[in-house]
Amino acid sequence: MKFNHELNIPFSAPLQKEDSELETKGCRHTNPDICGSNSLEGICAFVRKDCICKKPSSAWKKQFKKLRGESKEKYGN
Repeated sequence: MKFNHELNIPFSAPLQKEDSELETKGCRHTNPDICGSNSLEGICAFVRKDCICKKPSSAWKKQFKKLRGESKEKYGN
């Protein structure tokens, strides 16, 4: 399957307003081709109309907390 590479967001990129511990705007997988949820209807950002990944990697929750902390330090929110 061909991917919209604009939806492949670097794992360490700043958070987007749609990101949470449980889902991400776009795909933050470092290699989407090996993602177990790749192209799954209703789950994968590449096939969802809202471009939300409903099953990010197991490392995402920790990364989200790290990025949220950096965002609070930088912007105070």
